[in-house]
Amino acid sequence: MIGNIDKSEPKIIFLDNPIQFVGLNIETSDKDIYKDVKRVTTEFNTIKKKNPIPFKKEPWTFVAVSKDYDREKRTFNYIVGDVVTKIDSVPDGLQPYKIPESTYAVFSIRPKSKIAWGITMGRMKRFIYTEWLPDSGYKPSKIIGDFELHDDRSLGKNPEINLYVGIQEK
Repeated sequence: MIGNIDKSEPKIIFLDNPIQFVGLNIETSDKDIYKDVKRVTTEFNTIKKKNPIPFKKEPWTFVAVSKDYDREKRTFNYIVGDVVTKIDSVPDGLQPYKIPESTYAVFSIRPKSKIAWGITMGRMKRFIYTEWLPDSGYKPSKIIGDFELHDDRSLGKNPEINLYVGIQEK
């Protein structure tokens, strides 16, 4: 079955250094996120090809952040970007961002193939927010929703990423 998810307990960590990145933000919705991911990623890659991002972290690390979820409208901000070692200069068309120091539940996501990223991510987030969080000793953080951390592992034949969900104790 495409999009199987791992329902193991996540690792709970405290991120003690913010993650700085340079990226592009869009407002999207639960309904539109699947098509908007491709659109914002393509636009981000086009901008950074014309105006390279200085001080990119090596090895390469990419983040996709979901934040400011509006339950009524079912909309949120989705930000994609490359992690940097410092933010001294930001190319035109992009913005600097920071993922804050906070407590996160870290879930591993391993789709069967690259084609299954979207459906696997959707199923994992639905599990986290409708099953895992309500049954855990945590509630969503008001600081940030969640972020995907992509690195070389996400590019291989057996892709894998970590999904960090901002949490606080109930």
